[in-house]
Amino acid sequence: MTTTSPQGRTELLGPDRSPVRVLVVDDEAPLTELLSMALRYEGWEVRSAGDAAGAVRTARDFRPDAVVLDVMLPDMDGLAVLGRLRRELSDVPVLFLTARDAVEDRIAGLTAGGDDYVTKPFSLEEVVARLRGLIRRSGTASARSESTLVVGDLMLDEDSHEVSRGDDFIHLTATEFELLRFLMRNPRRVLSKAQILDRVWNYDFGGQANVVELYISYLRKKIDAGRPPMIHTRRGAGYLIKPGA
Repeated sequence: MTTTSPQGRTELLGPDRSPVRVLVVDDEAPLTELLSMALRYEGWEVRSAGDAAGAVRTARDFRPDAVVLDVMLPDMDGLAVLGRLRRELSDVPVLFLTARDAVEDRIAGLTAGGDDYVTKPFSLEEVVARLRGLIRRSGTASARSESTLVVGDLMLDEDSHEVSRGDDFIHLTATEFELLRFLMRNPRRVLSKAQILDRVWNYDFGGQANVVELYISYLRKKIDAGRPPMIHTRRGAGYLIKPGA
């Protein structure tokens, strides 16, 4: 699934409409950190591991939509790691990273089940572009309207002002809609009352900041009633929205 971010980038979303999950496996910490930062900038959720054992363990818990895998790891060859990953996640696309540029090494990696191959040193743009291609071809991402915001099973159409959760359409007032839109544009991010007042009401209510609490309660009654809760309070910090458990 794709959408357009406020910065104008086309973002990919996973099959459950949450951010695409990518596992980065490399024993070079500075490289892993740099690559992870670039992938997070794309709007993706990223976990990393520095060895084979950590890669398999993280893959089992994280269930990534794609894996970036260094061929040369300290405790196991990357091709062997791929075999273990495939037992956990048979269809996950894998992009190999390696310092080896011989044709036979590339063939070995692809024959072992890798989906693509990038030779170090590489550009971050190339890795991101190749991952995008792999994710799209794997069926992890599909197209949808750029005007639609989605968090879990909650969908908001910014053009038609329609809101639905699962198969149920939800009627919201204009203020409720703006509040929900602000939350959904910042999924999993804690937003303070001051931020919400500034964005939704466009001025500071001063001592009337409890208007935010009031409208959050309205939204909860309509969005969360009888369903796993999506709107959460972080005491002393603010509110956030995330997929229901």
